[in-house]
Amino acid sequence: MITFKIDGMTCPSCATHIHDTLIQLPGVEKADVSYPAGLAKVTAKNEQDTEHLIAAINSLGYRATLDVPSPAKTSDTPSDAGLHVAVIGSGGGAMAAALKAAELGARVTLIERGTIGGTCVNIGCVPSKILIRAAHVAHMRCYSPFDDGIPAATPVVNHHALHAQQQARVDELRHAKYENILENTPAIRVIKGEARFQDAQHLVVDRTDGGSETVAFDRCLIATGARATIPAIDGLEGTPYWTSTEALASDSLPARLAVIGSSVVAVELAQAFARLGSQVSILARDTLFSHDDPAIGESLTAAFRAEGIDVQEQTQTQSITYDQGVFTLRTNQGTIQAEQVLIATGRTANTDRLNLDTAGIHSDRQNRISVDAQMRTNVAHIYATGDCTANPQFVYVAAAGGTRAAINMTGGEATLDLTTMPAVVFSDPQIATVGLTEAQAQAQGIETDSRTLTLDNVPRALVNFETQGFIKLVADAKTGRLLGVQAVAGEAGELIQTAALAIRARMTVQELADQLFPYLTMVEGIKLAAQTFSKDVSMLSCCAG
Repeated sequence: MITFKIDGMTCPSCATHIHDTLIQLPGVEKADVSYPAGLAKVTAKNEQDTEHLIAAINSLGYRATLDVPSPAKTSDTPSDAGLHVAVIGSGGGAMAAALKAAELGARVTLIERGTIGGTCVNIGCVPSKILIRAAHVAHMRCYSPFDDGIPAATPVVNHHALHAQQQARVDELRHAKYENILENTPAIRVIKGEARFQDAQHLVVDRTDGGSETVAFDRCLIATGARATIPAIDGLEGTPYWTSTEALASDSLPARLAVIGSSVVAVELAQAFARLGSQVSILARDTLFSHDDPAIGESLTAAFRAEGIDVQEQTQTQSITYDQGVFTLRTNQGTIQAEQVLIATGRTANTDRLNLDTAGIHSDRQNRISVDAQMRTNVAHIYATGDCTANPQFVYVAAAGGTRAAINMTGGEATLDLTTMPAVVFSDPQIATVGLTEAQAQAQGIETDSRTLTLDNVPRALVNFETQGFIKLVADAKTGRLLGVQAVAGEAGELIQTAALAIRARMTVQELADQLFPYLTMVEGIKLAAQTFSKDVSMLSCCAG
């Protein structure tokens, strides 16, 4: 049985109106609505489907909230005024949770120590993709496959103006998608300050205005994100090195840029700065994307070197000195000098100042909070999402986790399924993956059958004169079911969701090969790759079905 508190009833007829609506809903077996008590008690086949019940009541003009018992209440626990959810952070995961919890009837206090909006909109996804797009335009003006017919011209890059344009769009999106929404959602109160746990039911907030405040909560979501990990390189500390934050905030271009790292942030920013005019070296401890299918790193390395980006593999930086505006990096492969160094060696969870131990919350050796598929920590009423957990560090994963956490905090039941999570690296060519690699499938005891289609077999790539890259399909050898897709292509990010849906639908490669795909699109490459399991696509005509 589910119990709802209902505000807005003015007479017994209101209770009858709500009862008659509820009893007609699919799955509802019984509904008792009391006007004097302001309560509705509902028995339903799926007692976790609270969202639809609340929506049905609210559609009648009343306000329904879950009557959720609070754990370990103290005298100042604000549950008497409705379920109170505290959210630490204001990025994608925090916002999704706060808005969903408010929608489901909770009262929310959102606490942010820095700029509203978190990493993605302010110093991550949005500014980096603007920079990458600007760099792509600069590159196409300087070089394209059609230079014989459309002569190239080296562009003059005004990085100061580009940065101003980038920041204006960041400010616009932050205001529209974060600040304005919070200002216009009465159920959410925002406190500017830094939070830490006093115990498992209270937060202490050191406000930015100099005051301090204790916040009691019934449920809490931790969504504090992560920051750049700084490796222990002799001499690095105290130098004016960059992380991605400083790189995206800079309104000038270094003549020479050394990038220490080999994954997403390293390659995206390295290529962007190279295309805008910096001489770039990437120092990879192993190879680019060494934890992925080896073909990915090999293909991207070849593309980068063809652009003049110096990719140094198996390179460890042993020491760094900085003198008169120049960094000197000593590595096991030799010495490199640059006007700037970008550290892109991973990210560290922002949990070290939360006093997790005082609330009994478990974290791993990297300070990441341990959560289950419902986003619960080991403390039943405290949840976490986003980069402060061990989940993949993508804003859409954080937001999905935040929404599911809010549903669970307000009495529902929702899980985060990452089995068909697509991932995109916005290099050129792009990298996109979903599902299992061959190695991952085989580690699970699955016998695989795989095919790799080079882009010179994809008509869209041929007419673009951009055939560097591949599309690889991994299938179950016994059933033919698609298990995973890895792609390196100019528009890999635009085709990977088709692969994700195919995996989620448990399609076989033959079913995929039989689908209709529009001709002269990059996504047609998935169909062609599927056809390679049964035929030689080089012997097909352009539009062969």
